[in-house]
Amino acid sequence: MFYTFYENSPVGRLLISSDGENLTGLSMKEQCFGRMTETSVRNDNLPLFRQVKDWLDAYWQGRQPEIKSLPLKTKGSVFQQKVWAKLVEIPYGCLTTYSAIAGQIAAQSGKEKMSAQAVGGAVGRNPVGLIIPCHRVVGTNGCLTGYDGGLENKVILLRHEGVDMSGLFMPKQK
Repeated sequence: MFYTFYENSPVGRLLISSDGENLTGLSMKEQCFGRMTETSVRNDNLPLFRQVKDWLDAYWQGRQPEIKSLPLKTKGSVFQQKVWAKLVEIPYGCLTTYSAIAGQIAAQSGKEKMSAQAVGGAVGRNPVGLIIPCHRVVGTNGCLTGYDGGLENKVILLRHEGVDMSGLFMPKQK
């Protein structure tokens, strides 16, 4: 496994990881950085990392780069993979809900319904945040809940994409 950092992000330093051929991770969480850097080799010159950084540059410039242009390899259960595939379908600047994704997967699976909480759990385990756009998923009532990169970063990303924030709100602090 290899890693590098993307420094020019409005949401802070990003950790990019790869198996050498595929993008396997993108994280905003500083606590993930230590685990990755202990078990992997830093390689700032991997061609894939240049491609990912170019993708990120284009994203931050508002150019809406294609997710399909990056070779992704995500590890997760069959259910998680289904959820992540749904996330990739959410267009730039658009939102969906956990329950909408649950309904779509239930319909595809021939089930009457599925748990939105189960979808939320899978969304939260997305290893390639930002590129697999889990920040575009909100609660049915408009609550900006459940973003592994931090709710403040979710707001930054949604505003960057021009999302109308008027019907959205932060969860109440406990």
